[in-house]
Amino acid sequence: MSDSLPITRRGFIGGTAAALAAGQAAIGAEVPKPAASPQPTTPASSGKEPADGMPCGMLGKTKLSRIFLGGNLVGGYMHCRDLKYVPDLFRAYVTEAKLMETFKLAEEQGINVVLETGEDYVRKYNKEFGGHMSVIPSIHPDVNQNDAAIKDEIKRKVDGGAPAMYVWGVRSDELVRAGRVDVIAKAVEFAKVHGLPVGVGGHELQVVQACEKAKVPCDFYVKTFHSIDYPSANLNCDSNWCSNPKETAEYMQSVAKPWVAFKILAAGAIYPRQGFAHAFRNGADFIAVGMFDFQIKDNCELVRRVVKAAKKRARAWYA
Repeated sequence: MSDSLPITRRGFIGGTAAALAAGQAAIGAEVPKPAASPQPTTPASSGKEPADGMPCGMLGKTKLSRIFLGGNLVGGYMHCRDLKYVPDLFRAYVTEAKLMETFKLAEEQGINVVLETGEDYVRKYNKEFGGHMSVIPSIHPDVNQNDAAIKDEIKRKVDGGAPAMYVWGVRSDELVRAGRVDVIAKAVEFAKVHGLPVGVGGHELQVVQACEKAKVPCDFYVKTFHSIDYPSANLNCDSNWCSNPKETAEYMQSVAKPWVAFKILAAGAIYPRQGFAHAFRNGADFIAVGMFDFQIKDNCELVRRVVKAAKKRARAWYA
């Protein structure tokens, strides 16, 4: 991602109101009215928070907002099905300056973490603008990778200040299909040496099931989760990341570890008011959501309401 605009402190959040208004006009009345900008508050194991605070939970020793910034829209990638112009449109809008502004808005609303990618941008934001954002990065074990290589990757992530890390979902899917859960387990064990929470990601429920069966010593899971009641869910394209949501929710009832749910909006096919409620009501402890700057305030207000409404859900809060 490139940027031709200079970043200045004074112009950091100029134009945000206009962008928010434009975004709401584009998506109609499906978003809730924005609320005041609260500061992060103390976490609670029950999922409860003061009415105006950002709900938080603990992952290891770190307090994290229950909504993460999804890494795709930070790292420069977005799912767009067969709309060929969207990647160029995205890159034209999300300049480096816009990313810095987005981080600022996210922090003002209580979001303090990015999932998977974007370490360089977060590091620049924290250094130049006094931010306190963190990144939970992914690691990428492979059947043909030697131990030194994965250890080096893990060490780089630790040295970068990661509060936690996890095995990348695409790689976990491949390893489980190949019957090599042992490779996932070895990567988790290498990472746990550093004293951080270590998770396993996956798009397929079989990843969680295989890791639980093999007793992989991971501390949390990063698993896709969305309903399939949208028009493109069953098309043969980039449109479906959780083909069995009912089975996923039922199985996760038996998993006593924190669950970060991602792809909860099916890359924009589901409204936040539906996707957020579906995720938290059915057991997710955190959600990762790709967001543009004009969506952040509304989505954070929605999280506050949805988490409060889900306090009596069937699955316990594990973070």
